[in-house]
Amino acid sequence: MAIKELAEYSHLSDADIESLGRELDIIRRDIEESLGSRDARYILRTIAAQRILDAAGRYMIFASRGKAGWLAGTAALAVAKVIENMEISHNVLHGQWDWMNDPEIHSTTWEWDMPGPSVQWKYAHNVVHHKYTNIVGMDEDVGFGIIRVTRDQEWKPIHLLQPFQNFLLAAGFEWGIALHDLQFDGRKPSPEDIATFRRKIVRQVGKDYVFFPALSGRRWKHTLAANATANLARNVWAHLVISCGHFPDGAEKFVLSDLENETQAEWYLRQMLGSANFDAGPAMAFMSGNLCYQIEHHLFPDLPSNRAAEIAVRVRQLCEKYDLPYTTGSLMKQALLVQRTVFKLALPDSLLRATSDDAPETASELRFKAIQALEWVATDPATGRRRGLRTAIAELKEQRKRMMAELKAQRARIKRERRQRKAGTPVTA
Repeated sequence: MAIKELAEYSHLSDADIESLGRELDIIRRDIEESLGSRDARYILRTIAAQRILDAAGRYMIFASRGKAGWLAGTAALAVAKVIENMEISHNVLHGQWDWMNDPEIHSTTWEWDMPGPSVQWKYAHNVVHHKYTNIVGMDEDVGFGIIRVTRDQEWKPIHLLQPFQNFLLAAGFEWGIALHDLQFDGRKPSPEDIATFRRKIVRQVGKDYVFFPALSGRRWKHTLAANATANLARNVWAHLVISCGHFPDGAEKFVLSDLENETQAEWYLRQMLGSANFDAGPAMAFMSGNLCYQIEHHLFPDLPSNRAAEIAVRVRQLCEKYDLPYTTGSLMKQALLVQRTVFKLALPDSLLRATSDDAPETASELRFKAIQALEWVATDPATGRRRGLRTAIAELKEQRKRMMAELKAQRARIKRERRQRKAGTPVTA
């Protein structure tokens, strides 16, 4: 059953975890104290550039008379929508820029270019997902509420369709988010929730699929197709980025029975173990809303995204110090791991080999019972270095490698003995 004992799984003592928490608190304080005009200029310029790109894309779509102009305008509009969704709205709604006290760029006033009302997303995402990250049964964002991504989720026949469901979810991601946030936690939406939802849909659909096409006159289909294509591109990219931050191997799941006693340091550690990054340069980081640094985002969701890269350097140093894994890889690698999990867990457990304790896509502290039985040593006697989760994972892999080698040798010996008996020659060891 996923991870129940956080300290046991991480191979850190309670004192180690609290020490890690204090060092992460220092990172937060340092970033908060250094925020200033440089950061404000960053978000203001990003918003201005996005709006110019959006207007330019729409103008090219409106003015174009050939395929090249349409493609250029649609591409510009798609990029503008990605930036608006990922680097601007997602981060503004997290309160990352509230410190500026700008009434326009504030989490309480900002409304994003998506069908779901931002107020409903903020509750489902900020209040619940970031507090109960990857806790099975408490975090509705585990598998986006419909995709089975851990064996701790009960298999149902409907899961056979989840590869197809995941494809549809990617294409219509904005609508999946909107419906998820409206019906969050299985509760029945209030009349006020439904009214807010309807108003936002009318506004959003009216803008992209009525107002701008109508401005194009007889070429309305031309504009309608461009807007739909730009939204599709934004949806697929957002789905890819978010999936790669939550569902690759190494982004663990949890079962915590008593959250009231969880300390801030334990919460930090859970975020580190429950998130995954992907490698990105400055351009891709910007286009992903800096969610290529998903670990850092989950540690400090309300710190400005333009600081994520420098925070990542210090977080990696802490992972090295406390011998914790820092889960990252190329975007392609993380995406393939996600797809492998989606396809594999579409099947019932009876057809799968591993369990929820030792499967590659999820694990628990029971994964290490074999090496724990050998009396785990918390400090390397030769170097004095801390021996934590990263070392435990490496030793477990090495142990399994030895076991597989021994099994292979045993099978080879049995085959050799059979051949010798069949040939009537003396059996050799």
